[in-house]
Amino acid sequence: MLLYFAPGTCALAPHIALEWSKAGYEIEKVDLRSEAYGQINPLGMVPALRIESGRLLTQADAILKFIVTSFPDAELGAGDGELAEFNLDEALAFLTGDFHPAFWPYFGPARFTTKTDQDSLDAVKASSYSRIERVMNHLEAMLQDGHVVNQRRTIADPYAFAMCRWTVNLPKGWKDYPSIADFMNRMLEDPGVQAALSAQGLK
Repeated sequence: MLLYFAPGTCALAPHIALEWSKAGYEIEKVDLRSEAYGQINPLGMVPALRIESGRLLTQADAILKFIVTSFPDAELGAGDGELAEFNLDEALAFLTGDFHPAFWPYFGPARFTTKTDQDSLDAVKASSYSRIERVMNHLEAMLQDGHVVNQRRTIADPYAFAMCRWTVNLPKGWKDYPSIADFMNRMLEDPGVQAALSAQGLK
C-alpha cells in the first residue's frame, strides 16, 4: 500500500492507523497543487491510499474504515455492543462534517470573501474561532472517558488527534481543554504516533 500525504493534513490519521495495524505500507509526500498529483487524484486532496489491486482510495474516514476491515487484529473498530458501530460512524461523521469544516475559514479565508486586503482576510480567519471553539467543546465532552468513542482506541482517535493539532496557533488551543490535552499528550507518547509524525517531518 502507498499512502499519499501532505504534512499537517488529516492524512496523518490513516498514517497512524497503519502504524497501529502493523501494516506493510509506504508513504509519498505530494504537492496538492501540482499537476503530477492531480493526475493521481483529480480532487487534489489527501489522504489517498493506493492498495495492492491498484485502486486508489480517497476520503479520510472511508480509508480509516478500510484499515479497520483490512487489519482486524489491530482492533481499531467499534467493538461490541448494540450501538457501537453507530457510535463510531457518528463520531467519524462529526469529525468529517463538523470539526474539519470549522477550520476552513481559518486556513482558506480567500474562499469566503471577495475582498483581498489583509484586514478582510484576517477578519474571516477570526470569524472561525467561535465555530472551532464549539466543535472543540463538543470533542472535550466526547473525551471524558479518554477516547473519542466507545471508551476504547479506535480509528477516531488519530483522526481527532490530527485535526486538534491545527489549534496550536489559535487564541485557544488544545492545551486549554483538559480532556483534550490529556488525550493529546497520551497520543504524543504513543510509539505509532511518534513514528508517523517523524516520517512526515512533524513535531
